[in-house]
Amino acid sequence: MLQSRIQAEMEEVRSSGLTRQITDLSFIDAVRAKNRQGKEYLVFSSNNYLGFTFHPKVREAAARAVQKYGSGSTGARLTTGGVFGASVLEQELAAFKHAEAALLFNTGYMTNVGVLYGLAKPGDIIFSDALNHASIIDGCRISKAKIIVYQHNDMQDLEEKLKEHPAPHEDCVRFIVTDGVFSMDGDICNLPELVQLKEADHCLLLVDDAHAVGVIGAAGAGTASHYHLEGCVDLQVGTLSKSLASVGGYVAADEAIITYLQNKSRPFIFSTFLSPGDIAAAQTALAILRQEGSAYLQRLRSNTAYVRESLNAAGLPVIPGETPIIPLVVGDAAKATAIDFALRERGILISAIRPPTVAPGASRLRLTVTADHTREQLDTMLHGMLQVWR
Repeated sequence: MLQSRIQAEMEEVRSSGLTRQITDLSFIDAVRAKNRQGKEYLVFSSNNYLGFTFHPKVREAAARAVQKYGSGSTGARLTTGGVFGASVLEQELAAFKHAEAALLFNTGYMTNVGVLYGLAKPGDIIFSDALNHASIIDGCRISKAKIIVYQHNDMQDLEEKLKEHPAPHEDCVRFIVTDGVFSMDGDICNLPELVQLKEADHCLLLVDDAHAVGVIGAAGAGTASHYHLEGCVDLQVGTLSKSLASVGGYVAADEAIITYLQNKSRPFIFSTFLSPGDIAAAQTALAILRQEGSAYLQRLRSNTAYVRESLNAAGLPVIPGETPIIPLVVGDAAKATAIDFALRERGILISAIRPPTVAPGASRLRLTVTADHTREQLDTMLHGMLQVWR
């Protein structure tokens, strides 16, 4: 029964041209990688926005931690504990996000699942942006709360839905949940109006800053900093695996909420904790961002502006924005895949994004720019893109 179901579903995937395959890559530096056959690529598909994965201080810190504390944490945080640096990193993340406290999770995905599953209950209501990340969608579903999806970044639609779905009883908690920077479109949420609505309607506001930290805001602190609304977001979710060059996730919030999640969030309680090397890498990357970040952010923003302006000047269908997530909408999934393949043949990696990640008819090329890309590398990518697009 299971085999026949798998066979039927995979045949549908193949016939639709939506098969997904793993590509083995070994990075040479922050923006170059090679495959098993030794072919070298310029990478425009990673989330390594500041290039910190190859920063000497980050690599040295991770290596020292493994040598001193071992390769793994050996168990869950509440049973075996974690390296001393984990608690320090949480304090530093809380300060960075202008929150009372923070809590580390194993991945950004599990942070959203763990926070929403831990806090939202049956009888609560979650208002979720239509383009939120899959981890938010799954966390909402697992929580068993009532889910109301509002149109993407449409504050009028959200306001109307808030009025249509008031709290039915005094124990009902209503949440507004949004990405800070949206991972597929690269646009930024309308935080000023979200804050107004959450205060007027007595909701809790969760913002996922996975693609915002190290990208927008003063010192790369994310969405609240970008809008000068520090202290106005109840729950700030983030990841260690993008600008912070490691793996893991975190939530920053009031101390009471963090203490509750330590005791009630099953993904936190029952997961083996992050390794010493993971903690040390993230802690060092955060320190570099806070102390030396302006130069990296300036390069990132300059590279982003250059690529966006060049693509727009060439008449390519770029979704407007200011972040280094730069989507070119193709529409047809087969065409997106063909362009992706043609670029790979030229040694350029850019992600073709197809259903179910995006809606049918909205397939796109999603390219990401980093602070470590040189102008020559950007020009190589732009030349290749214009060649294959035509």
